Amino acid sequence: MLKQIHQYIWSYNAADAGEAHSLWRHFLQIVVVVGRDLMDGMITLRAMSLVYTTLLSMVPLLAVSISVLKGFGVHDQLEPTLTNILAPLGEQSVEISAHIVGFVDNMKIGVLGALGLGLLIYTAVSLIQKIEAAFNYTWRLQNSRSLMQRFSDYLSVIMVGPVLLFSAVGITASLGSNQIVEFLNTLPYMNDLLRLMGKVLPFLLVIAAFTFVYMLVPNTRVKFRSAFYGAVIAGVLWQVSGILFTSFVGGSTSYTAIYSGFAIVLVFMIWLYLSWVILLIGASISYYYQNPEQLKLEQIDFHMSGRMRDQLALQAMVNIARAHDKQSDLIPSLENLASYQQVPVSALKRMLDALQNDGLVQVSVQNPPLYLPAVSLQRIKLADILRSARAAEDDGQTDSCQSDAAVSNYLKELEQKLEAQLGEESLDEFLTRFEDDSRHENSIV
Repeated sequence: MLKQIHQYIWSYNAADAGEAHSLWRHFLQIVVVVGRDLMDGMITLRAMSLVYTTLLSMVPLLAVSISVLKGFGVHDQLEPTLTNILAPLGEQSVEISAHIVGFVDNMKIGVLGALGLGLLIYTAVSLIQKIEAAFNYTWRLQNSRSLMQRFSDYLSVIMVGPVLLFSAVGITASLGSNQIVEFLNTLPYMNDLLRLMGKVLPFLLVIAAFTFVYMLVPNTRVKFRSAFYGAVIAGVLWQVSGILFTSFVGGSTSYTAIYSGFAIVLVFMIWLYLSWVILLIGASISYYYQNPEQLKLEQIDFHMSGRMRDQLALQAMVNIARAHDKQSDLIPSLENLASYQQVPVSALKRMLDALQNDGLVQVSVQNPPLYLPAVSLQRIKLADILRSARAAEDDGQTDSCQSDAAVSNYLKELEQKLEAQLGEESLDEFLTRFEDDSRHENSIV
């Protein structure tokens, strides 16, 4: 039975443009791969890290945001808004919101001075920087934003984000005002429609906020459709988890008896952890939806032999060199190079890191970063490429591995014979021979 289910799910290739699209099987593939990522522990580990950073940065972030909100005259809505956001905590949400607002009120920005204000902004920015690092890991991105990009993008989130949030809350509150409701209730069918909007609007606001985060935070171009797809699923999880968590908090009294006054902090930290896990799950869903070719690659339990490492490194260098010489239309980004060889991004990244450490390739500063030859193709020897591939995962441990002198000497002789066989053939000469062989085969056909 399990074999049949596995065959049903993975016989579909979402990356094949010629195959009829199956939304349901594509969704099941994403669920399986994201579930595996969740079980691997990196999502939960990064969520726990974000909980710690959130606790440290929450008050400074709100203090900076209030200084902006005062200009719009809506800073008095901070406590009601926090209470609504923390509604899954039940009655505890009122007490927690009051404590947070009290901390913020005690922080007088005007008397902090230049150094204090700088530290305040740095603490607030560090939270967004940590979020970006988690999202970049989810999107298999190695490079973060430059310092100037961080400054402009992070400040825009800190300045504009609270305004959008409180505007949304204000719209919701307006819909609940008595005068507007009384007027709309006089219209036909509006009573049922308002009740429905009251249930749907918070869900739509969560989806809109998640979509905004998924598009803005990762250091790559995220398509709206991919961000929206992940936001819808994460929004459903958010709402469902909120209902279940509210039921748990309301129905459990044992934790209060055990932890006493610390229980409110514990409940708050658990809710923060669940929130971050859900947000990162949605980011992972957006990644796999935008990159369907990674679904089957990530599903495979990929192990590399020595021959496969040689093959990955040499083929990657060939693709990079051909793209550099305009002999190929392939854009040599990490994702495109991995897709060409049909291997996981993480596996190829290890090979490219080894080639980069040995001075054979370099990474451009553009977004997304592209791989380029670090020196001329005439100076890149095939022997150097294969040497980098074989040493890619040694981490300097070769000498620490105990072996008899006869074994070590034989392996050294074998390596010397291989390099002697390759001689001084460069990557440029190899490409020329490769192109000549291809033209010869085409002429025969």
